[in-house]
Amino acid sequence: MSASTAPVKEGLRPATTEGLRPDRKKTRLGYNVLGLVIAVVMAFPVYWLVVSALRPNHEIRSYDQTLWPSSITFDNFARAVKQPNFGTAIQSSLIISITAVVGGMVIATLAALAIGRFRFTGRRALLMAMILVQMLPPTAMLIPIYTQLNAMGGLNEYWGVIVVYLVSTLPFATVMIRGFVVNIPVELEESAMVDGCTRMGAFRRVVFPLLAPGLAASSIFALVNAWNEYLFAYILMNEDSKYTLNVWLMTFTTERGTDYGALMAASTMIALPVVVFFMFIQKKMATGLTSGAVKG
Repeated sequence: MSASTAPVKEGLRPATTEGLRPDRKKTRLGYNVLGLVIAVVMAFPVYWLVVSALRPNHEIRSYDQTLWPSSITFDNFARAVKQPNFGTAIQSSLIISITAVVGGMVIATLAALAIGRFRFTGRRALLMAMILVQMLPPTAMLIPIYTQLNAMGGLNEYWGVIVVYLVSTLPFATVMIRGFVVNIPVELEESAMVDGCTRMGAFRRVVFPLLAPGLAASSIFALVNAWNEYLFAYILMNEDSKYTLNVWLMTFTTERGTDYGALMAASTMIALPVVVFFMFIQKKMATGLTSGAVKG
């Protein structure tokens, strides 16, 4: 029997549209067009941000806008870099974001191991509480957090904002990493311990490599949350020299108006670190989002 007339096994779909009925071809084409439209709509604001950063300032304020600038300039980026407190804003964002992400991943991993490996009273209630906490809007917790940090001397201090960001990412990260922990057979750890590993050695050699996709997905969520957060950084910090990059963007709006070109250029530069980090871990993140909550 030739390859062209060979029957298609039941349950397997052809890789191309040649073996599909006309109605299925139309359905697939419709889904493809819909997906393309959604992708364009979602990508257009990012495109407009970058293009606006490359436009001359007079063209940005013009009523006759085009999809591509008549001339490309990097003056907007030069003005953004020369803006006061640019260096200190980068320093503040790096200190707060990196510390919050690393600390959050360490604590979330330990919590996920405890919840996924041990049985104790209130375990399910704790998981439910973590999910419910994620549903609370940040503005509802702003006043209690401000009052508590004020009593502890955490206002206008890096550690105060770090604690807020770390705690805000813990529930999501713990639940996601726990999904990986419960899918790792306990026998793997027991075999490693029989071969002479301690419990920590078995975790480092066996469990930790298998948790890498979950850690990647959780870390990108924590980084985006900490890097792009504005409200708490603005309320809890009082000095211009300690503002994060997102709060620093306010300096482009003055009594004389808004420097939109420099603002777009600064926003583009702020988005780059997250994009680069995502490009490095995108494969592990995709695996983590699809396989972290299969069981449990």
